[in-house]
Amino acid sequence: MRQHISFSELKIWNECAFKHKLTYIDGIRGFKGNEHTAFGTAMHYVCENVFDQKTNLSTMFQQKFLEELTLLKKDKVDLNKKLVSEMRVQGEKMLSYILPAVKETFESFEVFSVEEDLYLPIQNNKKFKGYIDLVLKIDNTYHIIDWKTCSWGWDMKRRTDRMTTYQLTLYKHFFAKKHNIEPSKIETHFALLKRTAKKDNVEIFRVTSGSKKTENALKLLNKALYNMDKNVFVKNRLSCRRCEFYKTEHCQ
Repeated sequence: MRQHISFSELKIWNECAFKHKLTYIDGIRGFKGNEHTAFGTAMHYVCENVFDQKTNLSTMFQQKFLEELTLLKKDKVDLNKKLVSEMRVQGEKMLSYILPAVKETFESFEVFSVEEDLYLPIQNNKKFKGYIDLVLKIDNTYHIIDWKTCSWGWDMKRRTDRMTTYQLTLYKHFFAKKHNIEPSKIETHFALLKRTAKKDNVEIFRVTSGSKKTENALKLLNKALYNMDKNVFVKNRLSCRRCEFYKTEHCQ
C-alpha cells in the first residue's frame, strides 16, 4: 500500500481512478515522454541553478536536454528531429530572460529555498509528497513559484482551471504547516517559460488560494485517499479518448 501521494498522482486519479490504478498501483508504464517533456525537464533543471552565477546555463541546458532525449531513444520513443532542433534554439534564447523576469517581478528578495521537498501527514499515516521549485522571501512574505514550460502561453481557462491551481493551493497549505507560517504570509505564482512566444518569454503571474479553495483541495485529496484505501477504482469514460491505455490490453 502506498504511503504517500503527490499532486501529479492526485491529478491522474481525478482524471480517471482506473488510470491511477494502472499507473501507480499496477506499475504499468503508459506515456513514456516526448520532446516536450524532455525540454521541460531540461528547463526546470536550469531554473534550479539560475541563481548560481558560476553556472554556464547554456551548457547545462544542452547537456540535460541531450540526456533526456537519449533516455527517450532508449525507450524507443520516436522523436521529431525538426522539433528537437527548434527546441535547442528556443531554450537557448529563453535562458537570458529567466533571472531578469524574477528580478523584475519581485525586485528585492532573498532565495529561501530551491527544490524544497514536502513530506507531511494528511490522514491515516499517509503523507503528501511534493517539491516546490522556488521559494523567495520578501520581508515577512514567502512567494512559492512553480515553473511551467509551454508553447505560446496559457489562456484564461488554463490559468483558472481548478486542478491546475490546486497544485499551488496544496503546496501553500503544506509549506505553511512545515514551517509553521500563517497562510496569509504566503503567496503563490506560476512562472511560464514560453518556448514560441514572440515576446515576454517568461511570464510570472499570481494565483490566489483562500481558505475555501484550500478546503476544497483538501477534500479532493482526502476523497482520493479514501477510495484508494477501499480499492475503489472507477473508470471515467469521459477521459478515455485522451488516455494512453485506451483500447489496450489493460483497458478495454
